[in-house]
Amino acid sequence: MNRRYVFFVFVGFIGLTILIHSSIGISQQRTPPAADVVQEAQTPRQVQITRPEQQQTPHDQSDIFSATSAPPSSPAFDTQPDQGKMLGFDFARDPLNAKQPMQPAEEIMKNDIADKPKVTTAQQQLLERRYDLTPRLDPAAKMSRGKPLTVGPTARLQGTTWQNLAKMIPDEIRNAGIFPYPSLPHPKHASGGMVFPAMQIEMFPRLDRFDVQFDIPDAFLPEFPPAIFLQNRSELGDVSRGEVVSINNFHRLFKDLITPVQLDGLRLLVTPFPQEEFNATDDRKTVQPSLGVSCLDCHINGHTTGQFHLNPDDRPQQRRLRLDTVSLRGMFNQQIHGSKRSLRSVEDFTEFEQRTAYFNGDPIRAMKKGINILDRIPVSHMAQMQNMFDFPAAPKLTVLGRLDPTKANQSELRGEALFFGKAQCATCHVPPFYLDNKMHDLKVERFVNEPPDGPIKTFTLRGIKDSPPYLHDGRLLTLEDTVEFFNLVLSLQLNEQEKRDLVAFMRQL
Repeated sequence: MNRRYVFFVFVGFIGLTILIHSSIGISQQRTPPAADVVQEAQTPRQVQITRPEQQQTPHDQSDIFSATSAPPSSPAFDTQPDQGKMLGFDFARDPLNAKQPMQPAEEIMKNDIADKPKVTTAQQQLLERRYDLTPRLDPAAKMSRGKPLTVGPTARLQGTTWQNLAKMIPDEIRNAGIFPYPSLPHPKHASGGMVFPAMQIEMFPRLDRFDVQFDIPDAFLPEFPPAIFLQNRSELGDVSRGEVVSINNFHRLFKDLITPVQLDGLRLLVTPFPQEEFNATDDRKTVQPSLGVSCLDCHINGHTTGQFHLNPDDRPQQRRLRLDTVSLRGMFNQQIHGSKRSLRSVEDFTEFEQRTAYFNGDPIRAMKKGINILDRIPVSHMAQMQNMFDFPAAPKLTVLGRLDPTKANQSELRGEALFFGKAQCATCHVPPFYLDNKMHDLKVERFVNEPPDGPIKTFTLRGIKDSPPYLHDGRLLTLEDTVEFFNLVLSLQLNEQEKRDLVAFMRQL
């Protein structure tokens, strides 16, 4: 064989080997996140003005297009009331929360932007008066992907102690104005609407509002991104692979894990649709027009990162409640949905979210911004996907949802005895999923000068350590705060050791 030929074959082989190893190395590195497809789709590109038709003429720039410049269809209107004009609000024309008819959307945006620092400061001062917001991290306890748990209680007491407070009757606490857990308000209640945490906005700038910003510090929120557990592939554990599931990546991540029907449901769950504050009209609270938000923008990775809005079920506006986004984990075993609406199927809930919750319970507004009427077939696909989200593994629990005494420590076992005994938690949070599929009224108005919230559904405690803050409005920043809240509301008279044991047990759920 020709020596020169052998030499070139050998060099070629070495080069191919290097190329293959280089390719393997590259494939093993994390692929950098792609640009947000939704943001890219709604962002126009600047182009050079080179053609005559691109030039704006005096006609283009005149004010003849405004409502006030329109000539009347008849001169007879001069003798009629208001000269035939609509001088009041026109819902189709005037922006939501406009202060007077025909107020320009640009003026509202300018005012909202100017007010945002004041709104943010006022909410921050409120939180700092109520809570110690300096995170105290547990040295060992972690969420599913490793974020340390923050230890409480965080509530600031007013001239008393937890022990003395627990000895007081509700009237005494209310009259003294010292209940440590009053309702948590939306930072800008008049506008309300969905608000997203900074860590999510950093990845998805389209979710940034010009009028309000998120209030609870990151240390007291769930992980971002949250873990994802599938009840059909429990052997895989967390299937998120450290990514936020979106329209960018859902197919790549899930095409081999779920059925085509479920995959289609997931596609819809990550598809943005117009919503009250995120839309293409003057009603929006984003600088640029928006295609909207997706279901999994709030229920991120089928879980939550503490996003909040107002409940759609109460009127007038000032009676509505702040709502913390709940996890979709374990949806397959829940029989009622919605904090107050008590909808009896995931399909009904999905349909109602599109028609009412997205628009603050007012479907009339949806027609203006882009109503999305979903047929029951895609709704059922979305429901099938939601029913695949599972809880994180709980290795210390038996199949019946109780602690395995061979795996639990003494504090956890004492906490379990309290949970099913003195603390009365199991009255509503029944194993193995730690919910009773009912609605209950805690009558917190006994302790604080606020109107009653009324019945609200029981939420599951499975995987609860992954889901701070707690209660429907997120007023309880830690599990320790939750125990203190119920110690007062249910008059439990728990001592300090019992409180610690109860938290230790709930962390194992």
